[in-house]
Amino acid sequence: MLYAGSWVLVEGSVNAAVMLAIRPVIIGLTIVSFATSAPELLVSLVAAVKGSGGISIGNILGSNVINIALVLGISAAINPIDIKDQILKIDLPYMIIISLVFWILCMDSMIGRLDGVILLVLLALYLIYGLFTAKDKNNKNQRPQATGFQTIKNICFIIAGIIMLAYGADFVVKEAITIATKIGLSQTFIGISVVALGTSLPELATSAVAAAKGESDISVGNVVGSNLFNICLVMGTVGLFNPMPIDSRLHYFQFPFMMFICLILYGLSFRFRRISKKSGYVFILAFIFYICISYSK
Repeated sequence: MLYAGSWVLVEGSVNAAVMLAIRPVIIGLTIVSFATSAPELLVSLVAAVKGSGGISIGNILGSNVINIALVLGISAAINPIDIKDQILKIDLPYMIIISLVFWILCMDSMIGRLDGVILLVLLALYLIYGLFTAKDKNNKNQRPQATGFQTIKNICFIIAGIIMLAYGADFVVKEAITIATKIGLSQTFIGISVVALGTSLPELATSAVAAAKGESDISVGNVVGSNLFNICLVMGTVGLFNPMPIDSRLHYFQFPFMMFICLILYGLSFRFRRISKKSGYVFILAFIFYICISYSK
């Protein structure tokens, strides 16, 4: 379900972008990112309401690290990912700023209603900017005329992809939590590793398929956008409707590592304008290191 859902979601999104003369990276940063972040939103909100704050915050921190280290790592290992100027100048720096703001807001060991409002406002500003820069000026003269059938087909592909990704991730997460709990792992570690990996499967499947199809814009846009949605939408919603405490121990490794992996991504992108296969393997090793250290703590 994850593979099929990601395939039809990428197909529908790319075709819609071409027909509407919208830059594919904007589709990746918005529609695809929102769709693949839906599992994080549902899992984190339900976990917070049920009093499992460790799973909720761990899910977001883990997902953001996994999106870069594992999702982009595997995608680049499949096919090197080109980084466009738009991503380099605007989207990556904004992701780093949002990650830092999120860490600062959590330093009082609480994510409250005011924190939630701040994060949701930052997301709204980003989406408004996206609307103003959505048009693909290079594609205006070449775009095919959209017929009613093609439009409906693309919409159906996007909706079907979102539904399949949501159900596929839900199955994985439920079983993973059951197994991890029986083994005796802590809530925070379950959130950082098992749940984060499970809810990041849509991003992994979507970005990997996009990379294999040569759609770098969708692949990297999905990861950057998902990280923004995870922090601003998911944690913003949780903070607004269900304020919860933050484990202070997360400030010693998990938060710093999230910032570290964001800066490494920006450094490589700035230096080479792409994520090579070798860089992809380095990101995958960074993911393994992250999980091992998180488990030991």
